[in-house]
Amino acid sequence: QPQLVESGGGLVQAGGSLRLSCAVSGTRLSINFMGWYRQAPGKLRELVASVTSGGSTNYSDSVKGRFTISRDNAKNTVYLQMNSLKPEDTAVYYCFARNAVAFSWGQGTQVTVSS
Repeated sequence: QPQLVESGGGLVQAGGSLRLSCAVSGTRLSINFMGWYRQAPGKLRELVASVTSGGSTNYSDSVKGRFTISRDNAKNTVYLQMNSLKPEDTAVYYCFARNAVAFSWGQGTQVTVSS
């Protein structure tokens, strides 16, 4: 089972930026799908952005134009650049990764956007 370690969360004012990172280890299989979910208090977990091994990306409508997902295949790391942050972006952000045999989650990192 791959292990995922996230970093980069924190507290930021509305309009600010944060960059999340997620490094995957413990697997020799290619990670063919990576991305980020988030979960705000009292809400369901929602997909924020994803990226395939070939670089194809997908974003939720709520973050399009503000967030950018990227990955470094050599490092098995995925990044989420978050710009123009809004208070409604406040949530715990979870990284995920999928290879041919497993789907794994990170431990989550808190992002808090103050108004």
